[in-house]
Amino acid sequence: MSRGTDQGAGTIRDLLLRAARQWPDRPALAFDSSGEVFTFAELESLTSRIANFLQATFDIGEGDKVALMLPNVSAYPLLWMALAKMGAVTVPLNPAYKIEDARHLLRHSEACLIVTTADKLDLVRDIQRDCPGLKHVLALEPRGNGVSFPDQVMVQEELPPGSAPQPDMVTNIQYTSGTTGLPKGCLLTNRYWLQIADVIISSMQPALGSHDVILTAQPFSYIDPHWNLVVALRSGAKLVVLERFRPSQFWSKVAEHSVTFFYCLGAMPTLMLEMPPSEDETGHQVRRVVCSGIPANRHAELEARYGVPWVEAYGTTETGADISDWSLEDHAALVGSGCLGVVNPYREARVVDENGNDVGMDAVGQLLLKGPGMMLGYYKNDAATAAAIREGWYHTGDMVSRDESGRFFFSSRQKDMIRRGGENISAAEVEGVLEAHPDVVIAACVPVPDALREEEVKAYILLRDREADRAAKVSELLAFSRERLARFKVPRYWEFRDSFPMTPSERVKKNELSDVDGTESYDSSTGIWVRDYKQS
Repeated sequence: MSRGTDQGAGTIRDLLLRAARQWPDRPALAFDSSGEVFTFAELESLTSRIANFLQATFDIGEGDKVALMLPNVSAYPLLWMALAKMGAVTVPLNPAYKIEDARHLLRHSEACLIVTTADKLDLVRDIQRDCPGLKHVLALEPRGNGVSFPDQVMVQEELPPGSAPQPDMVTNIQYTSGTTGLPKGCLLTNRYWLQIADVIISSMQPALGSHDVILTAQPFSYIDPHWNLVVALRSGAKLVVLERFRPSQFWSKVAEHSVTFFYCLGAMPTLMLEMPPSEDETGHQVRRVVCSGIPANRHAELEARYGVPWVEAYGTTETGADISDWSLEDHAALVGSGCLGVVNPYREARVVDENGNDVGMDAVGQLLLKGPGMMLGYYKNDAATAAAIREGWYHTGDMVSRDESGRFFFSSRQKDMIRRGGENISAAEVEGVLEAHPDVVIAACVPVPDALREEEVKAYILLRDREADRAAKVSELLAFSRERLARFKVPRYWEFRDSFPMTPSERVKKNELSDVDGTESYDSSTGIWVRDYKQS
């Protein structure tokens, strides 16, 4: 059951004004690459100016969708906060996206404006031909290691425009990789972000406050930097933003910026451990590292090497912050156990069997979550919303167990999704692109284990011409997919089949694809054909 009451009422607009009044001259947001630093008062002023500029120039108002396709530059969070202030909706796009993945999000979201960098103009113009609703493009010009807003921004009023947004108004259509189709857009509200911030701030002991420095290295196209920013606005802490995650420099940046807290996930801890030891990794001020998916077999090694507790946090894009293991009371006994922790305030959790019945203690079942502050649903996808949220319970698709003390332990993932280096990849999305190639009959993508990136993408291909030169064909398919998909989605392993095992409903039996012996797979990272590389 939930262990608290809803303390998340309020909006991002409220937080900006409150922070500007409480800590006007305190550094709030700093960018490592460009050297830019903004105080809380400057954030309040700039975001109001940007909001008024967007309204005056592009007629953006409450409920309008604006796509942001930007790297980790200051323009991204400033635009996001400005749009939230005016009740408009941000549609984050990964700046690595190519024409196919970007076009789907822009068409589906009904974005009327996209803000991007000048080097993306040709890509956006190509997409605009198929997106009649995408009326406006704002291309920001490079400036040093960042980008610059048009001069008209600074002549705008500092007062926020329009009526004040409400806690349950949508701020983001946050697309997440689907399990059976293209990415789905999660409708995330002001309450969603403030609730995550409440959990993060209060879970630290002592609580995160104005004496803390937070760091994020993840791209702003994902949710993590967003909630990091809201944590800073709510607590008075300073947020430092790295251009991207570089394992060879990460701990030196942690030390340089006097970081006291950071969150990481995916392959980040493994990549850190691959680096040679340095003085910076122990001469830091970090109080706690929070990580989703700590590698259990290396948990003790992480703590010993970096001299700080690493604690687990579980959440989904749809639900926010749900389960965590931040208490240090029994921490030593749980290191390496794979424990996710206990359910957070605002949340209820169940573990159920395939019939929806609660399972017993220590038995494995699907994790269901319920409570305020979760997504409102999937944008323009009532069927997917109804399938995911039943009687108020969100069905995560993750298999877990729970012990008598209320701690949860991860078991496996139901979803047809591949997790590569912290990125969630929809198998169906990659398959759809590959099957658009005129020579491909069927494509089936599966995860294969990888020590560094957790999972890699393997594509099984059925060609129209079974006698085609497969070495030439894999080169052609690699080029085809690289033109249409972000790099991290392009399969690493390729295997050609003369037939696929199928269900009676003509679906590929992916669990049987690795049963054929004597086949060869092409490893695109090494350029070598390997025999019998099987999926997990």
